[in-house]
Amino acid sequence: MNIKRTATDALNATITIEIEKADYHHQVDNVLAERRKTSNIPGFRKGHVPASLINKKYRIPVLVEEINKITQTQLNKFITSEKLNLLGNPLPKDQGAINWENDNFFFEFEVGLAPDFEVDVKGKKAITHYEIKADDNTINGQIDRVRENYGKLIAQKEVATGNEVTGVFKNDDEGINADATFSTKKIKGKSNLKKFIGAKVGAILELNTKALFEEDQDLMTFLKLEEDKVKGLEIDLTFEITEVNEREKADLNQEFYDKIFGPDVIKSEEELREKLREDAAKQFGQQTDQKLLTDITEALITNTKFDLPADFLKRWIAASGENEFTDEEATEEYERSEKGLRYQLIESNIVKNNEELQLKFEDLQEYSRIMIREQMTQYGHMDATDEEVDQVVARIMSNQEEVKRMSEQLQNEKMLKFFKANAKLKKKELTYEEFIKEAYNA
Repeated sequence: MNIKRTATDALNATITIEIEKADYHHQVDNVLAERRKTSNIPGFRKGHVPASLINKKYRIPVLVEEINKITQTQLNKFITSEKLNLLGNPLPKDQGAINWENDNFFFEFEVGLAPDFEVDVKGKKAITHYEIKADDNTINGQIDRVRENYGKLIAQKEVATGNEVTGVFKNDDEGINADATFSTKKIKGKSNLKKFIGAKVGAILELNTKALFEEDQDLMTFLKLEEDKVKGLEIDLTFEITEVNEREKADLNQEFYDKIFGPDVIKSEEELREKLREDAAKQFGQQTDQKLLTDITEALITNTKFDLPADFLKRWIAASGENEFTDEEATEEYERSEKGLRYQLIESNIVKNNEELQLKFEDLQEYSRIMIREQMTQYGHMDATDEEVDQVVARIMSNQEEVKRMSEQLQNEKMLKFFKANAKLKKKELTYEEFIKEAYNA
């Protein structure tokens, strides 16, 4: 057997495999001998079928199967031994019809090679690392919402601004008959709000779904409709008011603090504000970290220049999909996935050159333990034993999908920590509203 690689250019090559009779004939003969023992052919006793008849009937199919096995095995061994960093999988060249009566066989495979390149993580231009500060307005808003959630409902005879209204939406033609409770703060537009303010319990309001609520999601929730049915919905409907309540905010006292955080965790409004700031910082930190990771990813893709074996990858996409792709469809699919492929290569390069980023099994186990303990704590299981946690971890580690998901999550966390320590960053402090406006042009 002879196997070799011939470079077409830096990113493309052909692997040639020559298989001689000595490479396969013993295995083919053994398989045919086993077939002779087990074959049932009319006119012959089992195990006594003439070898010539077995060869005539089975030799070519057996030969084809064994040649394919040898080819794939040797191809994989060659790729591993030569440490070839391939993109996609080898593509067999079209060599026309194979004459299986020959003794020797010749196969060619096209391969696309990953490029060699260097990554400058630091970069020339600083990337903004946002830090959201929970200002007094944000904290005041949070306190008001919590006080309302834990406050008292006081029944009213008619609707006033800020009241909670309970009733039934109806439209017989559309099959809508939905109970709903909402604050008048959710109603959009002065004309819609005017219909509610002053309306008494028992009143039936005539409304239209178009621009009824401030958020489109509310229309889906209150009418109990699927998202695809709500989009662009513009129909008349009625709303019968069955209940009106004013929500009196809860007092800021120890009973209120204990209900939210547990006994004696918070003992004053000042401590409450500090706790809300800490919680907000964690929540906002997740958003700013994701924004940072996205911005660094985009910068690395833009600034790290290397070529790809594009023509090969398009042919590979066309050949490897579940459904057959046209050349145009394969090109479109390649263009959609090119940016992701580039970042995969960049990330692999960074991980390869930084040992602290390389995932180890014990790292994943420990990460799973931390995650499981946090989840148990959230559900009130505060004192889980190591044995209980390890049992859950063992189940997770036996699930390939879960292992993959957690590996990606841990890798992202490692990459984010690495970027924070090594990329060129400039910090910018702003409020949440300012962040949304600047970071997402909202």
